[in-house]
Amino acid sequence: MAGRIPDRDIAAIRERVRIEEVVGEYVALKRAGADSEKGLCPFHDEKSPSFHVRPHIGVFHCFGCGEGGDVYKFLQKIEHIGFVEAVEQMADRVGYQINYEGGGTSVQRDRGTRARLVAANAAAHEFYMGRLREPEAEAARKYLTDRNFDGAAAQQFGCGYAPDGWDTLTKHLLRKGFEFKELEAAGLSKQGKRGPIDRFHRRLLWPIRNLGGEVIGFGARKLFDDDTMPGKYINTPETVLYKKSQVLFGLDHAKRDIAKGHQAVVVEGYTDVMAMHLAGVKTAVASCGTAFGDEHMAILRRLLMDDNFWRGEIIYTFDGDAAGQAAALKAFSGDQRLAGQTYIAIAPDGQDPCELRQHSGDGAVRDLIARRTPLYEFVIRGLLADHNLDQVEGQVEALRRAVPVVAQIKDNATRKAYATRLAGWVGWDDIQSVVRRVGEEAKRVRTGGPARAAAPGAAPAAEHPAARPKPNDPVLLPQRQVLCAALQYPAIAGPVFDSLEPEAFTHPAYVAVRALIAQAGGASSGLGGADWINAVADGAEDLTVQAFVSELASEPLPVKSADDIPRFITGVLARAQEAWVGRQVAELKSRLQRLSSSEEPDTYMALFGDLVALEQYRKSLLTQAMGNSDDFAPA
Repeated sequence: MAGRIPDRDIAAIRERVRIEEVVGEYVALKRAGADSEKGLCPFHDEKSPSFHVRPHIGVFHCFGCGEGGDVYKFLQKIEHIGFVEAVEQMADRVGYQINYEGGGTSVQRDRGTRARLVAANAAAHEFYMGRLREPEAEAARKYLTDRNFDGAAAQQFGCGYAPDGWDTLTKHLLRKGFEFKELEAAGLSKQGKRGPIDRFHRRLLWPIRNLGGEVIGFGARKLFDDDTMPGKYINTPETVLYKKSQVLFGLDHAKRDIAKGHQAVVVEGYTDVMAMHLAGVKTAVASCGTAFGDEHMAILRRLLMDDNFWRGEIIYTFDGDAAGQAAALKAFSGDQRLAGQTYIAIAPDGQDPCELRQHSGDGAVRDLIARRTPLYEFVIRGLLADHNLDQVEGQVEALRRAVPVVAQIKDNATRKAYATRLAGWVGWDDIQSVVRRVGEEAKRVRTGGPARAAAPGAAPAAEHPAARPKPNDPVLLPQRQVLCAALQYPAIAGPVFDSLEPEAFTHPAYVAVRALIAQAGGASSGLGGADWINAVADGAEDLTVQAFVSELASEPLPVKSADDIPRFITGVLARAQEAWVGRQVAELKSRLQRLSSSEEPDTYMALFGDLVALEQYRKSLLTQAMGNSDDFAPA
């Protein structure tokens, strides 16, 4: 056996490794102070980041679940490996030669199990890529070229070919010094009737990599009719390295673009990922050998940085068939906050992204993503498609099916908006009756009992403003901070706050406070201090609302010094404006998608001009917000 790793080597390796870079391969980190970076914890499910990395000290800690330690502890936890393997992995990363005590200077002797399996997969990948260039791999090359993938594309995604012969790869790797038990543990070989044999034969292969870029398994596509291996696609079996529910094909290529662009596109196959990336959609990934699930979503959320100012979006390229509808309904019924940022993109004629690129070019693939449909709309309109909406009976039945679905939307403003749209899509003239029915069903679901019947013609009951929002709700935080600024520093917030549209506030409690401020003369009224707070609070008849005004007036702003206050308020005002403009942009895009540029060119171009102007305004607001308030985001 190799000797132990000396403490001096462990310390030297730790000092050379940048922990933020290692952690950053698994978690999208964002600066959170002079010497702190934060992100979503990879060890427990959370919606607001409590996971912090301290680069100067070289440690991490999660204030949510309590996990913490140095870079070795992080690797042990995230990769399910032992301490020795963690040290060896980091030694390889920084090119450090470990001097094993009693075991010589070779770092290749008796390396940890994980390191050996990674090395075996790397050697197998090199072997498979070389075989793709051989004459026997003509069918594999033709499969790729028929789908407009040239040699450069095959090289970019590491495509390979598993040759004929029962043990060609196995013998090759045994000659390189690997043992059969290692090849079997890596999923590369298995025991046959007459000895060890390869797992893959006569198939086109794609390497499956982890976030660190290591090859941990393979996906194999059938090429020949006489191939007796089961299934068109087969994957490496579950191993120490490869857990199909925890890996996404293409993520090693896409992770930086996902984190940078706050977008992830989920497709269904290896060639779809290739087509997307080559067409310029570099955020595409696919599950490997299993359906896209919760653990896959958790990986993407960490990269999307689902933090205090969430702007990310997930785009699914589901098929338009029953299976696609079922997948969309599953996403709809999942995390509602995430569902509100989820979209569906379906290519014409049921094509997948690879076929779309093959037949219509790269531009069609990019356009497919650009013309995505909000998940809520896709699900609701999918339900309506089963009914004849030209007849009253069909309209009634469509509402019976769709109302409970719309009622599942938890956000009050979004639910009401889609209830209104539902009435329009169905063709039901009494819009308020649909909104009321959706509200009653939502109340019934929330309370677990039957909703109280509303009087005929009665307006739907609004959510009581006394229902306070959570102080740290990431979606509503800019609205809260704007109100704090207007109450505490009206002279600074002044006319800019007063010019905010009432629709910039979406929670009833915040809407109520905004109305009270306007009722008291606005932030530019000239009042200040206790007089100003009292003037606002006195306008509320509800004691709970008065207490809420006091709470907002006392809540500290997240600034380091008094000199930072004007810049913070300017930034948060811009952020609130940008959020409101963003909702108008989304509405305009939705209207444009329902118009035909050829049938209604004047209306289409007028809306498009409005959209361009709003996008430019939104961009300027976002630049102002990011430039003035990012340093003050709460840790």
